[in-house]
Amino acid sequence: MVDDDKPILEVVSEALADEGYAVLTATNGEEALEKIHNDASIDILFSDVVMPGLSGVDLAKRAASLRPELKIVLASGHAEGWIEGLPQDVHFIAKPYRLGEILQTLSRRVDG
Repeated sequence: MVDDDKPILEVVSEALADEGYAVLTATNGEEALEKIHNDASIDILFSDVVMPGLSGVDLAKRAASLRPELKIVLASGHAEGWIEGLPQDVHFIAKPYRLGEILQTLSRRVDG
């Protein structure tokens, strides 16, 4: 999970861990990309879109290039045109989101 908002990162990652997910966290795109590069066990990238430095969109593109099998879910409260140009199988969740919505989306991404 990647989010530059530490309280959101902590709350959501803890909730996901409580649901049985093994969660690695990063506070920026560069840190996340390094973890994806170094840890082949990562199945899903769940990232905020608007972050300083490497945005979630750029992270998704680079991660998909590095690991084509990686499932990607992006979240944002801002959807102004940035969705265009993303890899086709990237899923989007609008913020504010609810834990149930995240769990349902991640479950579908893992299973399907």
